[in-house]
Amino acid sequence: MNVLHDFIELILPYMISILEIIGIVIVFWSGIYGFWQYFQNTFMKKDHDLQTNLANGLAMGLEFKMAAEILRTVLIQNLKELYMLGAVILLRALLSLLIHYEIKHPKRDKKEEKNSSKD
Repeated sequence: MNVLHDFIELILPYMISILEIIGIVIVFWSGIYGFWQYFQNTFMKKDHDLQTNLANGLAMGLEFKMAAEILRTVLIQNLKELYMLGAVILLRALLSLLIHYEIKHPKRDKKEEKNSSKD
């Protein structure tokens, strides 16, 4: 049993780091791609759904970061670390909920605009 615990303590930080790096790369790529779409919308008169695409990328990146935080719970040694980790998870969950709301909300606004223009 002690060997398994030692193995988990050895390998888990690497797994957490990999998940965090994946989340960072997704958020970075979403930002770059969002800027590219913004550039196209502004100067090339394209009609990309910039907010939804960027929000989807940010939400996906946050999901990977949350997965890393959940794995980090295995390594908690004392109550102070648990409180800190709980606060981080709560903040990331609230951000994720806000982003998901932003994804859904513009779609309703566009539908209302189309319905009011038909009348």
